[in-house]
Amino acid sequence: MLSLLHIENIAVISEADITFDKGFNVLTGETGAGKSIVIDSIGAIMGERTSRDLIRTGAKSARVSALFRDLPKLVWFEGQGVGPDENGELLIERAIQGDGKNICRVNGRPVLVTQLRELGQQLVNVHGQHDGQQLLDEECHLGYLDSFGRTEKELEAFCLAYAEVRDLRRERDQLQMDDGEKARRMDTLTYQIEELERAELREGEDEELSQRREVLRNAERLTDAVDGAWQALTGGEDSEGAVSLIMEAGNRLTQGGRYSADLKELADKAEQLRCDADDLAELVRDLRGTLDFYPGELDEIEERLDLLYRLKKKYGGTVQEMLAYLDKCHQEMDAIQFSEDRMAKLDKLLEKALEKAVKLGEKLSAQRHKAAEELAKRIQSELKQLDMPKVQFQVEFAPKDAPDGMDNTGMDTVRFLMSANVGEALKPINKIASGGELSRIMLALKNVLAETEQVSTLIFDEVDTGVSGRAAVKVAQKLFQVSKGRQVLCVTHLPQIAAMGEVHFSVEKGEAEGRTFTKVERLERPQRREELARLSGGQTTAVMLEGAEELLSTAEQYKAGAKAK
Repeated sequence: MLSLLHIENIAVISEADITFDKGFNVLTGETGAGKSIVIDSIGAIMGERTSRDLIRTGAKSARVSALFRDLPKLVWFEGQGVGPDENGELLIERAIQGDGKNICRVNGRPVLVTQLRELGQQLVNVHGQHDGQQLLDEECHLGYLDSFGRTEKELEAFCLAYAEVRDLRRERDQLQMDDGEKARRMDTLTYQIEELERAELREGEDEELSQRREVLRNAERLTDAVDGAWQALTGGEDSEGAVSLIMEAGNRLTQGGRYSADLKELADKAEQLRCDADDLAELVRDLRGTLDFYPGELDEIEERLDLLYRLKKKYGGTVQEMLAYLDKCHQEMDAIQFSEDRMAKLDKLLEKALEKAVKLGEKLSAQRHKAAEELAKRIQSELKQLDMPKVQFQVEFAPKDAPDGMDNTGMDTVRFLMSANVGEALKPINKIASGGELSRIMLALKNVLAETEQVSTLIFDEVDTGVSGRAAVKVAQKLFQVSKGRQVLCVTHLPQIAAMGEVHFSVEKGEAEGRTFTKVERLERPQRREELARLSGGQTTAVMLEGAEELLSTAEQYKAGAKAK
């Protein structure tokens, strides 16, 4: 569970430490007080996208830290080699710099934002106001069903088979061309192949020619340098060269070495120096030979490089790429020439691949139908507890409107249907559900889906839109029931839900020294009564306080009875 949240320089929050408990935690406050900032801060340590605009005005950076305790063994821990310490604690830190860079750490170990996002998905599940809109989008319904039915393995197997079908069909479609198109394409390929083969390309040739051209362009300077070095090493008619002089020095040192160990050592060094000078002279001589060229060689090289340049513009940036293109042309030519044979083979392969994909798609569909029946029962049960006793919920299946009746999601089109009133036909949710009904359906769906996950902390961010009266009490009771198995954090404007919380935080905005700030305060029972009175009517009159007291007492009685069961 999330035990401690530290926020520093995030928007209007200069610094705040929030200690959450197990069970049902609620946060209340005026609109714009900063409740969303608390949720955004939790999102930051979950690896969600952040912006440097979150940094409080005047601060160089912002920081969020979260301490988790009593975590189950998560897949992420095994994959990353990091997990809770010996005390069972996991500390996640994220710093947002003024230049937009992020520094993320898990128990002191640096991690990438993408790694943090993977971990966050296994730690916290956030249900926000926009999730109700997702429920209206029928494109999302299949994802909800697959999540409930745990169809990952079946879906992955189908996707691999479908990818093979798609690849084979793409190749087959490329070979399906009329005789005129084939003739035109073969003429083009023939011209390109002949042009490339006539050039007699050799890998690395362009680099070699460029180097040789540079040598020839500077042949006179290079020849003078090499000839001068050769004369200095070997000597001429009027002088001895360095090799002869070193040899003479060595001979004299050798003679003296008969009488002195020091001279003998120097004689050995002179001998080594002579050998090196001989080697150098040979290298200079060999290099001199490469500087010989015949008339017209530079023009030939320029002409060849110009040809390669023109070919590169058409067939690739390097000789290697042009050779690869040539090979590709040969393959395509062979494919066209033998297209009928290949088509026959592809037809057989496609038939087998399609048969396999259909079989796996039907298996996936069967798993989904089974899950749909169970999901409908569970959703209806949950909705009855949320003051929607007459509701009917159903998952409708239809064949996929796609080639072969499938795409990369399978063979099913899925949408959720409901009827909230007796005698009314089942209709798509986006056609009949009100705001309050959407909130409760989404709460029911989230609760059911959470049972299949290891996530230990659920966050509900103002999910009470359109809910009031008795329905609000039912939603509050449901949230409390959910919190018996998981930690629940709920941002709410409803006094019925706030009263049901076991821990209550108030988020308030104020001003000090010309700056706006937000503080988060943990409320004791008398303060809770005042906050509930404010939520109920905006004022803390005696009547409102009396009503708030009744709300608290009723909630306490319900919680005591629920815990006793």
